[in-house]
Amino acid sequence: MLILALDSTAVTASVALCRDETPIASFHVKNGNTHSETLLPMVEAVLKTAGFTVDDIDLFACSVGPGSFTGVRIGVATIKGLAFGKNKPCIGVSTLEALALNAVPFDGIICPVMNARRGQVYNALFRYEGDALVRLCPDRALSALELDAEMAEKDKPFALVGDGVEEMTRVAVKTAPKRISPLLTDQNAVSVARCAYRAFLNGQRGTDAELNPIYLRLPQAERERLARLNENK
Repeated sequence: MLILALDSTAVTASVALCRDETPIASFHVKNGNTHSETLLPMVEAVLKTAGFTVDDIDLFACSVGPGSFTGVRIGVATIKGLAFGKNKPCIGVSTLEALALNAVPFDGIICPVMNARRGQVYNALFRYEGDALVRLCPDRALSALELDAEMAEKDKPFALVGDGVEEMTRVAVKTAPKRISPLLTDQNAVSVARCAYRAFLNGQRGTDAELNPIYLRLPQAERERLARLNENK
């Protein structure tokens, strides 16, 4: 199965072409949030380099959140556009789950963290058992201090991965987490493709019309509007 996957949920933009779980070609750019300008050229470059066209793709996949609201929307819109009218399956993947797969086979708790600003992180917890990534909690938004306290109560070592590593390291006072190699810390579309492929094998199906972003918090404009309303009460 030929899979085209992408991730634009944070500063890094990543596109990958995989056959089942085996990477064929991938492209990563970390030069700021310019995904609306770089993502499609990256897709074209990956396909051209590997000798395929978008019509050859059997499965489309992307990270659907959490992450930057703009970045998530750009990624989802790009995949929806590429898959439109092709009657091919589209699978949305949790950004945090894909990040966790970067750290496999770490022996302990895999703790992906993304900087959600204002002292918060997006997080979920996973462990690797056999050949499976096991989720220990749902995707969530919480303060870095709360996560630090929670992980201090665990009786297993844990490793951080994601663009929230620096924030967690800065505020951690109760834990001494391991840090995954910088090569594996950023979002990686190869992991998105692998997550999507495993979901497909487990019976998950979706269409381009059904693919939608998943946000764990309200957009900033909406949060500010609600704050103003509360102040005026």
